Amino acid sequence: MRIAFLINNAYGLGGTIRTTCNLAAQLAEEHEVEVVSVIRDRDEPYFRYDPRVRLRGLADLRPGSEGSVLRDPRREQPSAIFPPSDRRHAMYSALTDELIGACLADLDADVVVGTRPGLNVHLARQAPRRLVRVAQEHLTLDTHSTRLVLALRRAYPALDAVTTTTEADAAVYRRRMPGVRVTAVPNSVPAYAGPPSDCSAPVVVAAGRLAEAKRYDDLIRAFAIVRAARPDWSLRLYGSGEKRDSLAALVTELGIGANVTLMGAATPLEPEFAKASVLAVTSTTESFGMTIVEAMRVGLPVVATDCPLGPREIVEDGVNGLLVPPRDVDAIAAALLSLAADDGRRQAMGQAAYASSAAYDPARIAERHLRLFQELLDGRSRPAHRARAGLRSGAARTLGAALSAADTAGAAARKAQRVAGRGASPR
Repeated sequence: MRIAFLINNAYGLGGTIRTTCNLAAQLAEEHEVEVVSVIRDRDEPYFRYDPRVRLRGLADLRPGSEGSVLRDPRREQPSAIFPPSDRRHAMYSALTDELIGACLADLDADVVVGTRPGLNVHLARQAPRRLVRVAQEHLTLDTHSTRLVLALRRAYPALDAVTTTTEADAAVYRRRMPGVRVTAVPNSVPAYAGPPSDCSAPVVVAAGRLAEAKRYDDLIRAFAIVRAARPDWSLRLYGSGEKRDSLAALVTELGIGANVTLMGAATPLEPEFAKASVLAVTSTTESFGMTIVEAMRVGLPVVATDCPLGPREIVEDGVNGLLVPPRDVDAIAAALLSLAADDGRRQAMGQAAYASSAAYDPARIAERHLRLFQELLDGRSRPAHRARAGLRSGAARTLGAALSAADTAGAAARKAQRVAGRGASPR
């Protein structure tokens, strides 16, 4: 099978890039795989791609490179295809419209996979019908703006399938986009090459963007409670982001600087996880939970907030970790203390986490993708199926348009209510 991935920037650093790199490497063991990066801004990619994976860039933004498009006047014209509601819209232009369209028209592949909403719209509008076209959702449908959801509703009925990283998000897609085929396939995480943690070190670890949704302020406040009872334990927080200064100030305010360290970004994370005994995740939302699986692959039990959508599909409460309510500092602290105080329970949960993480092995996840791709390819060979698919696609587009209009009207009504409510508020 010949499989191509269309990605925003395969040369950069990010979760979607990492998961695409992992999946492409596994698929390349038996299939022809290409990763097409719309943007190229580095000589060498941040992640190491398997040498069997062909990697190419379309819009070369490297100053001084022979094929640089920095001076191309078409870059000044906004894209007519990439939706303005996708937050990467400023990176796209009339030039990228042409480059992506030409690439898709000539693509030597059986299956093409888009990796973000705007690029999935390109697949729907520009990829030839001979290609099986699959849209990946690496976030969640509910995290997208109403405008973007409406754009996807118009485009996605033309695609062959959409994949989500959780069953919960797949259910949302099926409810809000009837007629679109949706399959849940989680992200893959390779096995850790080193020895797993024995969960004996008195260290809690956390990792991710230092952003509002991660609620590391809740974690730090909870750990202040842990430290009061177990001063031998410490917290190491890996990551960078806009909340670093405020988190550092909170550590100072609580007087726990000797036990809490902001470690900065680290890649890879697994060797750092292996030095700890518990992973803490305190987010208010998680589209999947790559960090959870990465920690489990080195044998760490997880204390995670039971937030939408990912953690509850990865963590089995009381078996390989503990689930607690989001924004509940006392519950987070109690869960951490329960594991800090019980070596046997902590180590048993770590062993269970290590065993359950095998479900996310790249070989298993690649096989799930391949089953979907093959089923879609086989469906293309059945004329009656194609006729039925055409009817379903037309019906889905009609229904999608009606639902889009309803969503737009609903959003306008809600906005009017909010405005009216503000106007009627007592002084």
